[in-house]
Amino acid sequence: MSLVYWILILNLWIFKASSLQAGSRALLREISDNNGGGNDPKDYAVELNATNFDAVLKDTPATYALVEFFAHWCPACRNYKPHYEKVARIFNGPNAVHPGIVLMTRVDCALKINTKLCDKFSVSHYPMLFWGPPTKFSAGWSSDKAKSELRVIDDGRTAERLLNWINKQIGSSYSLDDENFENEHLSPNISDPGQIARAVYDVEEATTTAFDIILEHKMIKSGTRASLIKFLQLLVAHHPSRRCRKGSAEVLVNFDDLCPLDIWSSDRHDVDTSNMIGVLRNFHICGKDVPRGYWMFCRGSRNDTRGFSCGLWVLMHSLSVRIEDGESQSTFTSICDFIHNFFICEECRQHFYEMCSSVKSPFKTARDFALWLWSAHNEVNERLMKEEASLGTGDPKFPKIIWPPKQLCPSCQHSQAPKDKGSSQIEWNRDEVFKFLISYYGNTLVSLYKEKGLLAEDGTDVILDDSSTNAVVVPVGAALAIALASCAFGALACYWRSRQKSRKYFHQLHSLKNI
Repeated sequence: MSLVYWILILNLWIFKASSLQAGSRALLREISDNNGGGNDPKDYAVELNATNFDAVLKDTPATYALVEFFAHWCPACRNYKPHYEKVARIFNGPNAVHPGIVLMTRVDCALKINTKLCDKFSVSHYPMLFWGPPTKFSAGWSSDKAKSELRVIDDGRTAERLLNWINKQIGSSYSLDDENFENEHLSPNISDPGQIARAVYDVEEATTTAFDIILEHKMIKSGTRASLIKFLQLLVAHHPSRRCRKGSAEVLVNFDDLCPLDIWSSDRHDVDTSNMIGVLRNFHICGKDVPRGYWMFCRGSRNDTRGFSCGLWVLMHSLSVRIEDGESQSTFTSICDFIHNFFICEECRQHFYEMCSSVKSPFKTARDFALWLWSAHNEVNERLMKEEASLGTGDPKFPKIIWPPKQLCPSCQHSQAPKDKGSSQIEWNRDEVFKFLISYYGNTLVSLYKEKGLLAEDGTDVILDDSSTNAVVVPVGAALAIALASCAFGALACYWRSRQKSRKYFHQLHSLKNI
């Protein structure tokens, strides 16, 4: 009897063990973590396979990529993993110390799904590390390709040696002891103008964050609905990110069905918008991978500085250099109303709207509006400089400055103001300032997207023309949709209110697929 009993116990144990084995590694890790018994360090390196390898590397905002080819059965690979993860935690994830510089990934060559991928890189030993620009990995690697832009790392057997190798390649001095928000990779405001190229990802992050705030705080009401529609139109036509243009168009096309005007009719008071907000949350205004949880160009040296407000300013400046002359006044109104209705910082919101209200005559050119926004930003910086200096709340590595400084645009200033004076004491060359705005928030901002081919699925890039105020040349297939969105701001708002039930924006979503 006792023998039968122990046989049953043994079978039950085997059944439970096999059931756990059949589950995912994530499940086992979750159980271990929840019980507090897990001793393995957190995985920071991104696990890739043949199905997502090209897509992930193409879409990353990182300047460089590092790929480790390994086999899970290899003892040396298992022993190397903690070293690799020590370096990966510096660059990868929302809590990365230096995000957006190096994407560190791993590919398990012992899995059959990855056999051809590993053959494509002529993997001859485990672990084998490759380094290079992310977009160059799709072509693979072979030892006889002397001109390949990918390199095999032959001196990375420990975390220290691997990080030293990376530092030599990119001229940095990162350390395994670096703490979060040290932000060494970002130069001060007055340095390399090429840093703005990274801001295209922050503009996406800021757009998504703004949309999330609107939904979270249920800010869509009868009095704010029209201003949100006008701002969405502006994003559809001129957002520097194609992902955000397309996502904004999807929200706009479905807006009437999701948020009908008559739900705020006079005979209805306590309106429950929970269902509407829930459905709107399913729309990813800049794609499913945004927000990413970290800032790049707009990252402060502390967690409570820069970030969202910086990203929103960059978005507004980028819109100002992409509009046509005939859109200048409507763009001004759209941005002012958006900040007034949806920016949740009360004091900042009031100050900005006071600046908007001080404008007495309509803007006639895109140049005039871009220069007004630039001047308004400097006015804000002047006010915050004084407040932060008296309270000690500024970012020590990114203090507010009158912008652009001579280091960025020597021709923008005829004379330099004393250090304690503001923008009004500087004699500006406004023609040179406008040229700088077009270049900085136009060509340079989207240059990283051009390099990665992310501006259009058909391979057609958005090109900015410095020779005129017509800031964008778009794919032919999107020209009609963008023209309709750009020219109909005021008229559509009235039309929507009167013909709400039968209206559809731009007739069909498929007509916007190339926006």
